[in-house]
Formats: sequence, structure tokens, C-alpha cells
Amino acid sequence: MSLVEVILLAIALSIDACVVSFTYGLVIEKRKRLSSLLLAFFTGFFQFLMPIFGFYFANILQSYIQSFANIIVFLIFAYLGVRFIREAFQKEKKEPKCLCLSCLFMIAVATSIDAFSAGISLMLCGNTIILPAILIGVITFFNSLFGFWGGFILKKFPAFYLEIAGGIILIGLGLKALIFG
Repeated sequence: MSLVEVILLAIALSIDACVVSFTYGLVIEKRKRLSSLLLAFFTGFFQFLMPIFGFYFANILQSYIQSFANIIVFLIFAYLGVRFIREAFQKEKKEPKCLCLSCLFMIAVATSIDAFSAGISLMLCGNTIILPAILIGVITFFNSLFGFWGGFILKKFPAFYLEIAGGIILIGLGLKALIFG
């Protein structure tokens, strides 16, 4: 994957964190700065870690899956993209209940599971992992901040379109891997 593709991947992966942070920005009235920074740190840090875990997990299995690498990359990205788009159309969205340490941890894990799969795909595409993981983490950090303050300021930001855009980007990256290797 090229640097531009890794940046697009990072943006797509950060959409979940942005949307969750946006939701918290809608409801949190006290300690806004601290809350936004904690959300951004936790989501960014886990988005940095999970691709590394995925990368090394796939590295262990490389000899078994290398001949199917392009198909696996396509299936992972297509699945994630379709899931993003499907979730955009779900009418019932969960409302945030708390922002304690355990909630921050659960949010970070839940929003970074996709990054684990992306780490597998990065390994299968022949990439190194450190720069993409750093980019994914940093972009998620800033996108999470953007989401929180967007939610706080705008109160009606269309998260629907962000989820669809993230899904389309992921499907596009999957098709590129399938067609061009």
C-alpha cells in the first residue's frame, strides 16, 4: 500500500472513533476538554496497537495464507466496508452512559477491532507496520477530537455520511488489493 492508501485506511478506521466521540460531545457538558482528550488518547492509542497485533498475528500464519492474500485482504476490507455502511442505516444508535476508565477502555477496544484486521491486511500486502500504525493512531486521535467537538458545537452533525464514506473507502481499498494485488 502506498502512503496515500495508508492515510485513506487510517481515515476510514478512525470513523468509528469519530462517531463515538461525536456522540459523547453531544451529551457531555462538564470537563469537556479532559473528556475529549481522554477519548482521543484511548481511541488513538488502541488504533495504534491493534494493527501491530494483527500484523504479527498474520505474520505467524503467513506461510499458510500467502497464496490467498489478495482474496483475504479483499474479504476483510469488503466486510468492514459493508459493516460500516450497514451500521449507518441502523436507526437505533446506542447512547453513551458514562465516561469512566472502564468505559474508555471498552470504547477504545470496540472502535479498534477493525484496525486488527487492517494490520493483517497490511502484512499480506507486504507493508511494514510501524509507520501505518503511527498514522492510524495519530489520525484517529485527531479525528476523535474533531468528532467530540463537532458533536458539542454542532449537535446535529450527520454521522451517517461519515460511516458511509468510511465504508466506501474500505471497499475501494479491498477492490484495489483484489484487482491489482
